[in-house]
Amino acid sequence: MNYDTLTYELEDGVALITLNRPDVMNALTTQMRAEIQHAVLAGGKEGRVVVLTGAGRAFCSGQDLGDRANAANLDLERTLRDEYAPMLRAIVDCPVPTIAAVNGAAAGAGANLALACDVVIATESAFFLQAFTRIGLIPDAGGTYVLPRTMGMAKAMGAVLFADKITARQADAWGMIWEAIADGDFDAHWRARAAHLAHGPTKAFASVKRIIRDSWGNDFEEQLAIEASEQGACGQSRDFREGVLAFVEKRKADFEGR
Repeated sequence: MNYDTLTYELEDGVALITLNRPDVMNALTTQMRAEIQHAVLAGGKEGRVVVLTGAGRAFCSGQDLGDRANAANLDLERTLRDEYAPMLRAIVDCPVPTIAAVNGAAAGAGANLALACDVVIATESAFFLQAFTRIGLIPDAGGTYVLPRTMGMAKAMGAVLFADKITARQADAWGMIWEAIADGDFDAHWRARAAHLAHGPTKAFASVKRIIRDSWGNDFEEQLAIEASEQGACGQSRDFREGVLAFVEKRKADFEGR
């Protein structure tokens, strides 16, 4: 597929999706949401890790409100249900690990787009902003779900009610993201992280994603039973046999993702 609002590259197991509307800080449109969904689904089939990042100085500034006439007539319920939800489900349900490489501002739905990924790595000059209450709205794009689960209730409530910028360092310290990296090291670092996952035990990663996300709805006994079932399946994989053999032979494992 030819994309107009993003670029898609596949190299050595890494499916790299770069939001590419830098003139408007990669603000989200109907077309862009559809293209993100399509690219993530393609990356989940073709790659062993999917990376989302942004072109220019921003990761994503959220919903494109540049056209005031269109913004005023925007059917938010329909847009969230028919456009945002499928895009976010594609990310959350992606069978391979997903990384948000947050290269700059991540605001509104753009912040929550990043937080939908399994791992968020941000450059130290980046920031996250739950800007919704500034224009009389509530957090959407999964924000009300993910924020209290990552930051805790107190931080999540303050971030939403005050709509203050959260620096990458703060987000790291609060458990909102995985790590904040010095600007000069950012690009090489997230690429190394992506390469690590692309050469890892993909089948086990898929199980990790599934059981950790599902754990919120399970009690302890249910989770123990799910762990046993998933571990049994992983124990039958080629990667498990290779991992044990590599450990015994004191060498790096050559995982194939099966």
